Amino acid sequence: MRHFIYITVGVFLLGAVVLFLPLLTQARIGVGIGTGKITVTEKLRPGGIYTLPSVTILNTGDEGGDYKMDIQYHEKQPQHRPAEEWFSFYPSSFHLEPGEAKTVKIQLSLPVKTEPGDYFAYIEAQPIVTQKIGAAMVGIAAAAKLYFTVVPANLLQGVVYRMTSFWRRYSPWTWVVLFIIVILIAWRWFRKSFHLQIALTKK
Repeated sequence: MRHFIYITVGVFLLGAVVLFLPLLTQARIGVGIGTGKITVTEKLRPGGIYTLPSVTILNTGDEGGDYKMDIQYHEKQPQHRPAEEWFSFYPSSFHLEPGEAKTVKIQLSLPVKTEPGDYFAYIEAQPIVTQKIGAAMVGIAAAAKLYFTVVPANLLQGVVYRMTSFWRRYSPWTWVVLFIIVILIAWRWFRKSFHLQIALTKK
């Protein structure tokens, strides 16, 4: 009887090792984030384009992997949820070797009809798992909390904020484009006026 118990326990332990060993050997891609919380103290306005503080993503595992940036939320958070399409990440996906870090820049573009109020979201980094045996990689992610507030504005103000934000962000190229447009308008007006003068002279 005792030998039977030993054999049963041995078979059970062997089966447990066989089942969980592949999972343990796979769970080697880790992820960490250098910033735990981002609080935007500036009051943001609908239509504005804002550059948020950058975040540093670290591969805390012992094998290389591909990563991507994403937005997540609390299930029952009291704050508004900023839409995923409001965010742009540079880069949005990347590869990290063990111990390697990557700085990711974040841009927030508010629609001209953004509802005023307090907003919250998680800026999340997670491995891109291309091949998975078992479920060891599910749920691996690191995130920074993001808080910001949008102040009230009407539609016209939102359009103005978007135009001014676009202008500031892409300056000095916006000035170059404006200069070219002014030159083209002036040239067209000059040609039209010159032809008109010639026509009047011929008469």
